[in-house]
Amino acid sequence: MKLPKNEKAFTLIELLLVVAIIATLAVVVFVALNPAQRLKDSKDARRTSDVDTILSAVHEYIIDNKGVLPTTSPLNEIQLGTSAVGCAIGTGTCSANGTACLDLTSTLNKYLKSIPIDPTGVVGATKYTMAVDSNNIVTVKACAADTSTISASR
Repeated sequence: MKLPKNEKAFTLIELLLVVAIIATLAVVVFVALNPAQRLKDSKDARRTSDVDTILSAVHEYIIDNKGVLPTTSPLNEIQLGTSAVGCAIGTGTCSANGTACLDLTSTLNKYLKSIPIDPTGVVGATKYTMAVDSNNIVTVKACAADTSTISASR
C-alpha cells in the first residue's frame, strides 16, 4: 500500500536517533545525581544525629547525677553496645579496646528510648564508641562513617 504524497511518517533512523538522545540524557542525569554518594551522605547524617543523641543523653545523666559518669571507671575508648556481648557481634571491632563493651541501655533509659544503632550495624553492636579523657571530657564517635570521622565532645 502506498502512502499518499501529503502524508509523512518518521523513519526508523529518526526514531532511533530520538531514543539514543533520550537515553544519553537519562545517563547524564543519573551520573550527575550520584545515588551511591547520596546514600553515603544520608547514612553519615544519621550517624551524626546518633552521636549527638548519645552525647546529649550522657551529658544529661552527668548533670542529673552531679558530675558522676555513667560508667564506674574512666575510659580510654570503649564500644557501646546493647548487651554484654553485643560488641563482639558482626565483623571487626571499632575501638582499640577489642571486644570490650559498655552497655548503657539501663543507665541511660531515662534519657533515651534505646541506644542508637549504626545504619549498617546489627542488634547489639551499635558501632559507636565513647571515651572519657583525664578532664572528664566525653567523646562519642561513629566508627563506621563512610566519608569522614564523625565525633562529638562535651
